[in-house]
Amino acid sequence: MARVRLDNVTKVFPGGIRVLEGVDLTVDEGEFLVLVGPSGCGKSTVLRVIAGLEEATSGTVSFDGEVVDDLPPKERDIAMVFQNYALYPHLSVRDNLAFGMRLRHVPAPVREQRVLDVAQLLDIAELLDRKPKALSGGQRQRVAAGRAIVRNPRVLLMDEPLSNLDAQLRVTMRAELRRLHAEHRTTTVYVTHDQVEAMTLGDRVAVLEGGRVQQVGTPHDLYHRPVNAFVAGFIGSPSMNLAVVPVRAGAAPTMEVGGQLWPVPDTRVASVAALAGGPLLLGLRPDAFTWPAPDDAPALDVTVTAVEFLGNATLVLFEPPGEAWHPADDSDPSAGHWTARLDGDVPLQVGGRVTFGVDVDSAYLFEPDRGLALPCVEALAAVPA
Repeated sequence: MARVRLDNVTKVFPGGIRVLEGVDLTVDEGEFLVLVGPSGCGKSTVLRVIAGLEEATSGTVSFDGEVVDDLPPKERDIAMVFQNYALYPHLSVRDNLAFGMRLRHVPAPVREQRVLDVAQLLDIAELLDRKPKALSGGQRQRVAAGRAIVRNPRVLLMDEPLSNLDAQLRVTMRAELRRLHAEHRTTTVYVTHDQVEAMTLGDRVAVLEGGRVQQVGTPHDLYHRPVNAFVAGFIGSPSMNLAVVPVRAGAAPTMEVGGQLWPVPDTRVASVAALAGGPLLLGLRPDAFTWPAPDDAPALDVTVTAVEFLGNATLVLFEPPGEAWHPADDSDPSAGHWTARLDGDVPLQVGGRVTFGVDVDSAYLFEPDRGLALPCVEALAAVPA
């Protein structure tokens, strides 16, 4: 196992295309770190730079304090698991698992024992004599993972390994990967575009956008304490509702939302007061809404545009009460809507009017230009003088 460190890593491809911009990132020994972000954010390039498959334009990569920029991939003692499995079709599962050890001249008895141990660990012992074409997608993925861990590498790199599997199998394989890491504690860097996968797998998660690391933290920190609107909107499913709304000055500042004035949470009054007369970026998680609306709660009157029944919950989509803001690309069908998550089945119809109660105290507030989270009273009080 190794501690991996990227210091101010930048990657510029021919033509001046800047894919990574000043990436600083540390993966502790034995940690499972997930890189997540939208397509084109640079997460796979980070993985390839760690592996030595891409050379950083500037900056350094080090393992346990030793700079490895000049080491080829085979000398970095890393193993990779790819999206397409990358199994040798002419070799049996047994030989696929043993291939890397054979290249490193590991003695045959040791190879055979490691193959058997990993096969039993992954429940593929009965598949050892089969060829990849005779395996299901899930079985191939297990073999690909086994081929990587059988060598006991210093660093395990995984590039969207579950994206070709169906939804149910992805859930099963996530559990398997968590179990394997708990047993082996191999330093692991895992790339995915699926934020649910990131939140369920990672000890910590690094959110990338535009070639920059936006935030690194535990899943709990990213969800509850996002540093900016991009992280807030990207982490969580369904995603956070975000819209630009006006701030009204007064004895206490208020937010004008859907024609109504909402109070500003007490912990944000000082921050919002400075924006009075201008816009504010407001964020609400889908579970901040209630229906029917309590008499004494801030409310929002909306027209229902879609209803999605999920069994234990119902998602209600509606037009945002302001200029919508969304971190996803234009292909996301929900990008121009807000979503309320209500418990159970609710008798709401598309085109109908409904009044939601809103838990304003759970609102997230951001600067309208840079999207930085506004500081709260508690956060300011915690900063040493």
